[in-house]
Amino acid sequence: MRVIIISQYFPPDMGGGATRAYNVARGLISSGVDVTVVCATPHYPDGKIPSKYLKKPFLVELQGKIKTIRTFVPPIKSDGFLRRIILFFSFIISSLLAIPYIRKADVIWTANPNVIGIFAGLIYRFVYDCSLIQNVDDLWPEVLFDLGVRKKSIMGRIGGYLAAFSYKTADGITPISPAYKKTIIRKYGVNSGKIKVIKAGVDIERFKPQKISKRSNFFTVLYIGAFSPTYNFEQIFRAAELLAEYKDIRFLIQGGGEMIDLLRKLESQVESNNIEVREKIVSRDEVARIINEADVVLLPLCGVGSIEKGISSKLYEYQAMGKPILCCSSGQPGAYVTESHSGIVIKPGDFRQLADSIIELKENPQKSTFLGCKGREYVEKKLSIESIGMEMRDFLMQMANKN
Repeated sequence: MRVIIISQYFPPDMGGGATRAYNVARGLISSGVDVTVVCATPHYPDGKIPSKYLKKPFLVELQGKIKTIRTFVPPIKSDGFLRRIILFFSFIISSLLAIPYIRKADVIWTANPNVIGIFAGLIYRFVYDCSLIQNVDDLWPEVLFDLGVRKKSIMGRIGGYLAAFSYKTADGITPISPAYKKTIIRKYGVNSGKIKVIKAGVDIERFKPQKISKRSNFFTVLYIGAFSPTYNFEQIFRAAELLAEYKDIRFLIQGGGEMIDLLRKLESQVESNNIEVREKIVSRDEVARIINEADVVLLPLCGVGSIEKGISSKLYEYQAMGKPILCCSSGQPGAYVTESHSGIVIKPGDFRQLADSIIELKENPQKSTFLGCKGREYVEKKLSIESIGMEMRDFLMQMANKN
């Protein structure tokens, strides 16, 4: 089977969308599928495009065993609605440049951007006369409503029409979360038979516990990833203030994204010096190393609407590294952490409970170790790249044969 993956975001880009597309590509290849990824030049989130891609409309290259065709997007930051729209549609148009370099396809899988990616997929489906599968990493436009866009505004209405068109036009849909599937069926009237929940998965060989040669004297509480509006970082700073008397506890928030100005402001206002904001985007191997050196890891969600219906790929990486998770969530992520016995679930915004949970894990290393081991055990059994690849291969093959 020959599969084309259309994905604006792809490593070294940050974020769950890039990770999801990469893991599926790796998993399909391990299952014997011929995969070509059509993706944008690396740009997310800071808009800094490596020099080898500049002034080139596209570039064909190998990323490990994955054949990629990188196409043009402008070098602008991925923040604000207008800039995102420019990036989305730049990729939709430039992605068509790859068509002459791909001979045949049995399935098109549009990984991202959410909803809008279907337009490139439709052209590819027409050219190759094959099935089109729509991935769902986030619920759009629902996530926009959660962040303040009014449902009855022009933007809200257009978003709703686009989502309905995308879900009904695709031959199959692969949401990352069971809660997404329920929403797509109930709100958009999509037949459940063409929807298959396939979680993001994790590279358990890259993300695995390693012996630390020189252990720090600090008990490190870590968040690493995108500085995104889906997270409530203030609750981390408030917890840090409560724990200022513990001189051996340090907080590290590392990554990049549009919330950096807010983080810098919070950092300047906090009355303790036990928290560091590090604006630095690193490789996946370096991410694994940094997680390995932490004692506790954070998923500080803001607890709003559809954001709570997804499951961040960050959770799987934390679990694979064998680290206990403090999950600020009132929805699906919290339910997942509870189901896998891999951490403590905290009500979003409850920084006192967050601080108490940090002390609980610090003073009870046996519990911390137990939670970390349970998480690693869970992803080894159910969410390895190979497992996800086989699940995706079987669904894509089913849809290809059906259509």
